[in-house]
Amino acid sequence: MIITKDDPVKTTNPVAYEQSPDEPAWYRLEADEALARLRSDGEQGLSPAEAARRLAEHGPNELVERGLKSPWRILWEQLTAIMVLILIVVAVISIALGEYKDALAIMVIVVLNTLLGFTQEYRAERAIAALKKLAVPRVRARRDGHVGEISARELVPGDIVLLEAGALMPADGRLIEAANLRVQEAALTGESEPVDKGTNPISGAGVPVADQRNMAFMGTAVTYGRGVMAVTATGMDTELGHIAEMLQEIGVERTPLQRRLEQLGRGLAAAALVIVGLVFALGLLRGEDAKLMFLTGISMAVAAVPEGLPAVVTIGLALGAQRMLKRRALIRKLPAVETLGSVTVICSDKTGTLTENRMTVTVLDVAGHTVDLVEQLRRAAPVLSPDEPPLTLDHQALTLLLTGGALCNDATLEAEEDRLGHFRAVGDPTEGALVVAAARAGLWKRELERALPRVAEVPFTSERKRMTTVHEFRVNESTSQQGARPLAASLPIASSTRYLTFTKGAVDSLLEVSDRVWVDGGGELLDEPWRERIERANDGLAGDGMRVLGVAFRPLETRSAGMSEEELERELIFVGLIGMIDPPRPEVKEAIATCKTAGIRPVMITGDHPLTALHIARELGIGDGERRAVTGQELARMSVEDLEAIVEEVAVYARVSPEHKLKIVRALQKRGHVVAMTGDGVNDAPALKKADIGVAMGVTGTDVSKEASDTVLLDDNFATIVAAVREGRTIYENIRKFIRYTMTSNAGEIWVMLLAPFLGMPLPLLPLQILWVNLMTDGLPGLALTTEPAERDTMRRPPYHPGESIFGRGMGRDILWVGLLMGLVCLGIGFWGWSTGCPAWQTMVFTTLTLSQMGNALATRSERDSLLAIGLGSNRALLGAVALTILLQLAVVYIPFLQGVFRTVALGPVELAVCLALSSVVFWGVEAEKALLRRRTA
Repeated sequence: MIITKDDPVKTTNPVAYEQSPDEPAWYRLEADEALARLRSDGEQGLSPAEAARRLAEHGPNELVERGLKSPWRILWEQLTAIMVLILIVVAVISIALGEYKDALAIMVIVVLNTLLGFTQEYRAERAIAALKKLAVPRVRARRDGHVGEISARELVPGDIVLLEAGALMPADGRLIEAANLRVQEAALTGESEPVDKGTNPISGAGVPVADQRNMAFMGTAVTYGRGVMAVTATGMDTELGHIAEMLQEIGVERTPLQRRLEQLGRGLAAAALVIVGLVFALGLLRGEDAKLMFLTGISMAVAAVPEGLPAVVTIGLALGAQRMLKRRALIRKLPAVETLGSVTVICSDKTGTLTENRMTVTVLDVAGHTVDLVEQLRRAAPVLSPDEPPLTLDHQALTLLLTGGALCNDATLEAEEDRLGHFRAVGDPTEGALVVAAARAGLWKRELERALPRVAEVPFTSERKRMTTVHEFRVNESTSQQGARPLAASLPIASSTRYLTFTKGAVDSLLEVSDRVWVDGGGELLDEPWRERIERANDGLAGDGMRVLGVAFRPLETRSAGMSEEELERELIFVGLIGMIDPPRPEVKEAIATCKTAGIRPVMITGDHPLTALHIARELGIGDGERRAVTGQELARMSVEDLEAIVEEVAVYARVSPEHKLKIVRALQKRGHVVAMTGDGVNDAPALKKADIGVAMGVTGTDVSKEASDTVLLDDNFATIVAAVREGRTIYENIRKFIRYTMTSNAGEIWVMLLAPFLGMPLPLLPLQILWVNLMTDGLPGLALTTEPAERDTMRRPPYHPGESIFGRGMGRDILWVGLLMGLVCLGIGFWGWSTGCPAWQTMVFTTLTLSQMGNALATRSERDSLLAIGLGSNRALLGAVALTILLQLAVVYIPFLQGVFRTVALGPVELAVCLALSSVVFWGVEAEKALLRRRTA
């Protein structure tokens, strides 16, 4: 047998000049021309002196960190955020008022909030550090005619590096030798299978990295064969270095919630100053004590600021993160929980996220017979076990086809350690799919090999595009074995047949060496009509996005040990075609439909072939029956502005590079979208970091992609993203409910204090009473609102605009009218008591205000549905918080010690009943508004 490889290139007189930026790309050059431009020699390599000179010129072969924030700068930015500054001021004021417990609680919130933000941003800055782990410590390089091991840091352009199976690429380089070389480039290009490499030049400009088959790139890995490359780029000049550069140029994007809270903080700071001034001035005009009015004004300012907001937001996001973890989504940065709810576009990788990341045989095609296995596979068990009933094959040629695919194959079936009686394929994904398909039909490879042991082979090469194995026929000796029984009836056995050769590979390659086709148990002449029929079937399967392999065989009476490759691979009998694909995950189609209902547009961005991408997109319902995918080559010719013009219509991108993914994200963001981007490779890291939500794969993802992301999918499943979006929407709505509740309640307090002087009344609430109401009503009930279940229309509406004001959708109106209603009710009861000389009038205002806010909390649970519709017991935490707050308020009113602290008076039964009745007015008012909204919508 002959194992072919590319002839090594020898250059004895290198030309003394290097490639300039204006010269053609390395992949377009002949290998010897590339060596000449590098001023290197394929046989000798560089001299030590020349290597040292180039090392000084180009620097070490490593990725450089630059532009990273120092920990102190990150900490300072956290401490100077608007909401944090307001809380610090509130804590200082609390100390001035002697409220040391309040001050301590607020400072604890500040510290926790700062630590959380610091940790998240510091981790985000570590993404580049993960890239550096991909550097190879030692490599085999040829210098001065000798091969030795050197540190990868010492490599320079022009070095000659030897490659073998298992090696990581230490730099970018032009291949000058390649013997059956296959490289796994998934981390860099997104290509799901190892790529065959060669040395022939590639014509054309702007060829994507995934199609540069004569180049090797830093961070990828050799899976098969061997080769030699001439280093063309090191360190930050490599493709991996360009990714690192992009990562460092991308700033940290603030989430919609962070922007909204910053806007709220600025508004509250201004409102607090106005309130202090107004209350203080009105009090002085009435002749009140200046110190009392200052304390009252400060208390009102404290009441206006919901100091529990950062705690509620943090706890709400943390609870949401815990619920997402149960759904297999790990949140690395808490603000991402809410941002998921604002997503308008999900850009998803194909392999492993939309699909199962498992090549599966779905179509078998032999002369006059085609079998679609999809329905049988759908009914079959997801695990491979001998106890499962075999697939139904109603044609003998199908058995021959699967037998050839399983035997002309280097993949094996291994028992799973953790599941007794279950098997999995080990080896190349495509070959593994063939072995699994045969086993599901009852043709287990181990039994087949006992009947037909392999005695010789011609390995696959990218030039021939086929592989051949020779098997000695021993079925007659093994008729009792499981794999031998179907063989006897299906294989072309003549009395003189001792050997069978099986050849599998590209269909056009097999047709070149076949002269017959297997029809109805015999060989017929492979004439032009048969060739056209086979080619038509091949094109049809490929057009459906499948990977297609053909299988042929040849009986041999004798086999000479010296038989050449040409002698073995001639006069073959073509059997049929096998179509396989990485099938869509069954749950993803429903998730895509949910996305569309929720107003979220799914977009596929993959490194795979356009036909494959389009087929999967059509299967899942991505886009509107997409007929065209935009390729990386097309994207390379577009500016961000050009892409912006079409990005709303394009749903499938194929053969993309890191720059292209980043360009897509930027174009979508310029169109006002909140973008979630999924990814698992090094090539995805810049886009993950730039996107509003970066979603890394937990199973197949690299450390680099995980460090650059906000969220990690523990099951690599697109449906998990959709579940997380639902959770994110719920969290944001609950945070809005808390803000609506606390701001309307605080507005009620402010109206009471501002309007009382105009009625000639003394202060209706004392400073300590204001702080008590603020502490009790903003505390437990506010926190309980963050546990509110999702509303019924959560995923049946489009996402809200990311630029929406925190006071949007009627919240500003509610703060005004609900607060005013609450203030008038409390002020009304206070004015009545004060004017009639009731000694408990101030306590009645105090109690009615607290109880009104409890009714407000219950009514705020839904923006549209009534409390009866959503169920009183559907949020038991809020019911408990409301009950506890009422009990504590009654304690303040009736326990003598607390009466002295808060200057309250015990209320009589009639007075308490009046407070309870009037405090429900706010609840019924909010419920009436929701009823009007429902009627208007209907």
